[in-house]
Amino acid sequence: MKVAVVTGASSGIGQSAALQIARRGAGVILTYSSNEQGAKDTVSRIEQLSGTAAALHLDIGDAATFPAFRDAVADVLRGTFQRDSFDYLVNNAGFAGSAMIEDTSEQEFDRLTDGLFKGPFFLTQALLPLLVDGAAIVNVTSNSALPHVTAPGYSVYASLKGAMVVLSRYMAKEFSARGIRVNSVAPGATRTRFADDAFAKHPEIIPELAKTFALGRIGEPDDIGMAIAVLVSEEGRWITGQDIEVSGGMNL
Repeated sequence: MKVAVVTGASSGIGQSAALQIARRGAGVILTYSSNEQGAKDTVSRIEQLSGTAAALHLDIGDAATFPAFRDAVADVLRGTFQRDSFDYLVNNAGFAGSAMIEDTSEQEFDRLTDGLFKGPFFLTQALLPLLVDGAAIVNVTSNSALPHVTAPGYSVYASLKGAMVVLSRYMAKEFSARGIRVNSVAPGATRTRFADDAFAKHPEIIPELAKTFALGRIGEPDDIGMAIAVLVSEEGRWITGQDIEVSGGMNL
């Protein structure tokens, strides 16, 4: 059985990616930060699909915890999957933050940098020894890093997601010696708990926002989760080093 590690899978895109990968027959080790109940729900839904899953706590903004997390992953691999390695890594965990450049504090800049760039960088580094040759990695970026989706207030967030796009390409180059493929997906606005559950709290913004999508609606988690599952699976075997916008033609 193939095994995936999916970070930030207690809700939204990460939860969908975990479920879609499980539907294709892989076991899943998923992580959560504060939403333990959401992680349990993801595990339960995978088990309802006759799949196998386990949830581990991870603070993506605290790189000092990554060696212990790697050990926890190794323990689950041995205990649950009778494996000493895994096949797919989805770096999805992260958080939002917005402020105009003139109002951005150094503390907030560092918080976002730790969670959105330093975290995925060093987590991938920590987990590399557990990844099989021929593995696949998907990093979740954002179309806010693309020229046609520049929104005031997201300079730091979008810049860090842009850094992840570049990092993904370098990972694809360096890890290719082991046959490991690396891609990134760039979602547009998607109905998740992101940005303090903004869409649930302010549903009135959705119809107007939907008009900016060529396909006439905002994204749903499964729109992104299915794309991630395809990229890590056999169907994506000849795709590497790409940043793929998955946004229904936002601002097309």
